[in-house]
Amino acid sequence: MSPAASQPVTSTPAERRRAIASSFLGSTVEYYDFLLYAAAAGLVFPKLFFQGVEPGVATMLSYLTLFTGYLARPLGGMLFGHFGDKFGRKNMLVITLLMMGLVSIAVGLMPTAQTIGVAAPILLTVLRVIQGFAVGGEWAGAMLMSMEHSKSGSKGLGASISVAGAPFGAVLSTLVLALFSTLPQDQFLSWGWRIPFLLSAVIVIIGLFMRTRVTESPEFEQARREGKLHTGLPIAKLFKEHGGQVFLGSFAVMASLFIQGLLASFMVPHVVATGVATQSETLLMLTASNVLHVFAIPFFAWLSDKFGRKQVMLAGAALCIVLVFPMFALFNSGNFWLVALGFIVGNPLMQASMYGPVGAYLSELFDTGSRYSGVSATYQLGSVLGAGLAPIVGQWLVVPKGSSDTTKLAIYIIIAFLISALAVILSRSHASRQSQHTAAETFTESEAFQG
Repeated sequence: MSPAASQPVTSTPAERRRAIASSFLGSTVEYYDFLLYAAAAGLVFPKLFFQGVEPGVATMLSYLTLFTGYLARPLGGMLFGHFGDKFGRKNMLVITLLMMGLVSIAVGLMPTAQTIGVAAPILLTVLRVIQGFAVGGEWAGAMLMSMEHSKSGSKGLGASISVAGAPFGAVLSTLVLALFSTLPQDQFLSWGWRIPFLLSAVIVIIGLFMRTRVTESPEFEQARREGKLHTGLPIAKLFKEHGGQVFLGSFAVMASLFIQGLLASFMVPHVVATGVATQSETLLMLTASNVLHVFAIPFFAWLSDKFGRKQVMLAGAALCIVLVFPMFALFNSGNFWLVALGFIVGNPLMQASMYGPVGAYLSELFDTGSRYSGVSATYQLGSVLGAGLAPIVGQWLVVPKGSSDTTKLAIYIIIAFLISALAVILSRSHASRQSQHTAAETFTESEAFQG
């Protein structure tokens, strides 16, 4: 090994702050666009892009276009993960951010079904697929840049700063959409809903500026110096060596992502249908919960640095199982403030308690050479099973729309959290597997020596 390779690659405090800030802002932009679409899928798109069918069918069709974005996310994760593991995290993140911004602007400018007929929902679906493709590469890359620049002992907190960008993006998207939804309904459906999509151009420009100034991940640079990068297909290595971890990790994150997707898309039109709050008021309830969510995610990640990833995630799963029925009781109470409390129980308490450590938990399942591919594939498959299916399952299990009978949906969520908890228990970090492998080799050498 050369002297240069033996020297550890580290970040300066300034580089560390810049990497964490750019990861947070990049995730904010990506999820502003992605979750803005999710909110519009329940409130706007059924009326403008799926005309001529029964309202319930139009809503289900709109949720299916939403789902296509989640289906595209694992593919985007694998592609960007492949190049991110071979050539570095930084350039991939510039590309994903630019893709996301252009798609959001295109959605804000596109004609409706009244103008171009059936081509409108087809074009909407295509844009959603591209959007999902970009997010698939963004989440893992941004989180890894933040985590791999962080100090040892605070990796969970470092990873969570990027992860917390998602609810902050949700704050911005729901707040802006709520403000424009106060317009008269005809003006909102005519042009008001478009402005939030077009505004993403502003924060994309800021995000691109910050990302071009960030240095590459020190852990990736260390692996490159030591010749530990995979020279073939990282994705092939991933499923050959870590296939079981991808499977378990996907189910481990599924339940917390289901709650996130359910509150962001299904629960807003559901609450509006009950008549407890207006469209803008319900969006503001979601916004308030996401403000708290931004701080709750790093808090639970910090706990995982102190007490362990699995311990915090399993405690979070138990808390979620206990609070599922109380959360729906709040949503079905018919009281404005109790419904608002339901969003707070669901997001910063339930969802964050298991989701906070997710960034570091997934990263520790894989070695540096396949980490981008591994985290991307695992998280995005979990997104399909969780957030992607959430509005569809909600629309299917809660009939009619606005009904207070959410028992079947609550049972579904409890089963999902039991599955996620089991997956967490069965999964093992790369460090623990490596230590077991080293111990086995030492034991074999010892036997040979004694023989």
